[in-house]
Amino acid sequence: MPNLEHPAYPAADLLHLESLVPCRESQVSTLLSIFGERQQFSFPSLFIYGHTSSGKTYVMKTLLTTLQLPHVFVNCVEYFTSRLLLEEILIQLQSCSSGTGQTSPVHCDTLNDFIRLFKQAVASWELQDQTLYIVLDRAEQLREMEANILPAFLRLQELTDRNVTVILLSEIVWELFRPNIGCFEPFTMYFPDYSIGHLQKILSQNHPPEYSADFYAAYINILLGVFYMVCRDLKELRHLAALNFAKYCEPVVRGEANERDTRKLWKNIEPHLKKAMQTVYLREISSSQWERLQHDGGEPGQLKGLSAHTHVELPYYSKFLLIAAYLASYNPVRTDKRFFLKHHGKIRKTNFMKKHEKTSNHLLGPKPFPLDRLLAILYSIVDNRVAPTANIFSQVSVYLLFYLLFSI
Repeated sequence: MPNLEHPAYPAADLLHLESLVPCRESQVSTLLSIFGERQQFSFPSLFIYGHTSSGKTYVMKTLLTTLQLPHVFVNCVEYFTSRLLLEEILIQLQSCSSGTGQTSPVHCDTLNDFIRLFKQAVASWELQDQTLYIVLDRAEQLREMEANILPAFLRLQELTDRNVTVILLSEIVWELFRPNIGCFEPFTMYFPDYSIGHLQKILSQNHPPEYSADFYAAYINILLGVFYMVCRDLKELRHLAALNFAKYCEPVVRGEANERDTRKLWKNIEPHLKKAMQTVYLREISSSQWERLQHDGGEPGQLKGLSAHTHVELPYYSKFLLIAAYLASYNPVRTDKRFFLKHHGKIRKTNFMKKHEKTSNHLLGPKPFPLDRLLAILYSIVDNRVAPTANIFSQVSVYLLFYLLFSI
């Protein structure tokens, strides 16, 4: 029995939609209830939030496209200013209303211009009072725009007197959006993370036709057993599954094992999955390079990537500033003359040591030092002459900002 039922949409379309959004049937059913029939006024604004790769963008695109609902889809990261955002909405509306995909330049400097042009674009589209959906993906970028943009989108149905619903997709909660002066409260909806059972079901649907579904499901079960604790991103897991499946199948291809011999298959794939754990999310090397490494039996570190670098090269003076700070914090003041002057004169040796100096300075921890002493040590350890410019002092402030130095 299908999980999605709505009298306003054909049963065949709902059945097809259900097959496209596995493990998100309850969220789609809630959205259909909110949308209602095509000509009904829906809720003015919806706020959908959830973690990365929880299906927000995919579900919304699939729902609107499959049911052929009039919509505009805009990514707020790509259109990062209010003018670019408003003009892109109008351009997409103009493209849909013309039917040919051809658009003319649109200039929209203010919110009043947008409302006026929006009314004209909706009237020329001939929607027959159907609800128009404006979807703003990565909506947290709206907080960086003018203060009137977010409240205006939340009340766009009221401002334009048109059948329009604005849908905000975000990874953060609504409480971080709400302006201090207050605004119209949208209907909030949460997309939970996929459970391990959901990931197993979704990833198992992509099995190659030359292998059985049970064989690929067993491989996905092994993959999730290794990566689920460190990675729950569906896109990353799908990438890892496609990347390592050929290695998993090698014993079957060579005739050394059959599809049910899980022990031999696991022993063959285990070392390669451990290698892949080192570069989860980084994508330091391409898929072709990774496959070549697996074929040659090499290590990921053989190719230069982010994790292959064991050190980070600092600017010239920044490096010596850190060295000078280390020397000033661990060496007593009375040793500066002996360490940092070429002609320091004769120093009388003595075996007398104070009680608190018997312990290593590294065990006692760093000691505070004045800025003048830091700069004096810097000037002595750098080979060439160093002018006390603003660049040097700005480096000190940067180190304070990044907690490499502390001010007392």
